[in-house]
Amino acid sequence: MDKRQEKGKLLARGVKFVLGALWAVPSQSQNAGGYVVDTLQQSCSCPDFEERRCKCKHQWAVEFAQTTVTAPDGSSVTTETVRITRKTYSQDWASYNAAQCNEKEVVQRLLRALCDGIQSPAHKGRGRPRTPLADVTYAMAMKVYGTTSGRRAMTDLEACARAGHMDCAPSYNSVFDYFDREDMTPLLTALVEESAAPLASIESQFAVDSTGFGTVTYRRWYDAKYGKEMKEHGWVKAHAMVGTATNVITAIKVTDSAVNDCPELPGLVKITAERFTLKDVSADKAYLAHANLEAVEQTGAVPYIPFKVNSKQPGPAAWRRMWGQFIANSAEFLEHYHRRSNVESTFSAVKRLFGGSVRSKNPTAQVNEVLCKALCFNLSRLVHAIYELGIDPQFPPVTAVGSP
Repeated sequence: MDKRQEKGKLLARGVKFVLGALWAVPSQSQNAGGYVVDTLQQSCSCPDFEERRCKCKHQWAVEFAQTTVTAPDGSSVTTETVRITRKTYSQDWASYNAAQCNEKEVVQRLLRALCDGIQSPAHKGRGRPRTPLADVTYAMAMKVYGTTSGRRAMTDLEACARAGHMDCAPSYNSVFDYFDREDMTPLLTALVEESAAPLASIESQFAVDSTGFGTVTYRRWYDAKYGKEMKEHGWVKAHAMVGTATNVITAIKVTDSAVNDCPELPGLVKITAERFTLKDVSADKAYLAHANLEAVEQTGAVPYIPFKVNSKQPGPAAWRRMWGQFIANSAEFLEHYHRRSNVESTFSAVKRLFGGSVRSKNPTAQVNEVLCKALCFNLSRLVHAIYELGIDPQFPPVTAVGSP
């Protein structure tokens, strides 16, 4: 029994008869929605069937879980139901439990080691020197790690100062001020990238995608067409590349919600290639472009991006090579492509651990807060790598940008 049959068994419980040869099968990856299976045409509305033109898990689900159903015209469909089993995976529970129980303490030490490499600009002018930039950056990340407001985070920050992780805990107003600073964005981005570097010997296969983080702001405007005021909830978009083995975020860029995904891939690939050896890169159809395929191949990696229904064979060399691989060995191609689901797992974990929205109102602060979420997630992945893989993270210096 292959993977699609196994997944079909899991979905069989939710299969519902619609009409004639049509059956509704729930989506396994989404809480709502599903796909329509036509047993007469032997087709399914899911993307997997569209790409492979072979029996998908939803078609298997219909075969496994159909029961005797009488249609309105008096005809009946009779099949058998099956016992649903769940596949489990082995887990090193001793290492996992140790990583979970000690995560916060180890994250604090790793973050301190990472911030020690921040080279603060020299203080200019008179007056008392400001709080060291390394301490403020540490406080920003720990505030996001605790998922509390700036004021409530002060207890944890003062505890970190007593533990020797900071010279002194900056006030919550100072933390807010630094979140609003544009020159903190490149620094936090560099910290995210450096926090992933210790896993360079483990990661060689990567995936790219984007996700949204909700904000507390609304956009309002008067719509002349409908003659009334309209509003929508604002959100920011994070474009990221992740390693599919440990789910660590190797490159990230946070933009406005209206920015397209496709043009961001070359930059993410280039940044990742500076610290990692790329073997292959997976992405969905939104990233299918000649420039993206060439950008991936320039790093020595193989792109795995499925073609669209209207895609044609002619194109640049990179396009033709991927086309030939897709046609000649579609099963292997799709096996590599489906590693892309790991990037969705990463986004889900980030939001589950550190929140799916940001507290900040200032657009710059919203970007910096998302970067802090990515940094905290990478540090949590390093903790698991320490206990489960035995790595010893070492961080290089990071140069701060801007004035103190």
